Amino acid sequence: MIASMMIVGTIVLFYIMSIVYKRFTYPLLLPILSTTVLIVLILIISKTPYDSYMSGGKWINELLGPAVVSMAYPLYIHKEKIYKYKFPIILSVLSALFSGIISIMILSKLLSFEEHILLSLLPKSITSPVAIPISETIGGIPTLTAVFVILAGLVGAILGPTIFKVCRIDKAISRGISMGSASHGIGVSKLGEYGEETLTMGSVSMTLSAILGSFIFPLIALLI
Repeated sequence: MIASMMIVGTIVLFYIMSIVYKRFTYPLLLPILSTTVLIVLILIISKTPYDSYMSGGKWINELLGPAVVSMAYPLYIHKEKIYKYKFPIILSVLSALFSGIISIMILSKLLSFEEHILLSLLPKSITSPVAIPISETIGGIPTLTAVFVILAGLVGAILGPTIFKVCRIDKAISRGISMGSASHGIGVSKLGEYGEETLTMGSVSMTLSAILGSFIFPLIALLI
């Protein structure tokens, strides 16, 4: 009974916040962010244990994998354009991965992070179903990696549109690759507002980031 209530409550709340976001389109009202904040507040105020919420919430979490797989459909629709720009896409994703690694290394050095924190940070820019196993494999803390992944996605989804405007990024391929490479699923979901082509490019870059990152991050971890 409790599990059913948690599932229905989460879905209804997300639906309501989606309507609010469509009405006001303020970045901080992004449904995935506003819904999360409200759920946390409700759990705190009602003194509901996290385990009780997850008795139903875990089933929603299980849908993350199928949701990522469903992004293959727009890839099929735009396969010709993807093939046409295959080399720029691959090079851009690799550049994004190494830029992320370098920035994390610099930040960790400046803030004197311990090694396990650094290793937990490394896979932050790829989708959580891949980032968490990588973190566990290279000696990071999976739960901490999950937090970093969510933060990276939210920051990209919130600040991405502003960066597009300031930097005058108006091409579908540019928007898709930049957001998909840095902010994985959460950022890619935001790209749906820019059209199917942009969403497709975001899906491609997110998928490539996960595949390439699976090889690159363990190698980097060996060098640390």
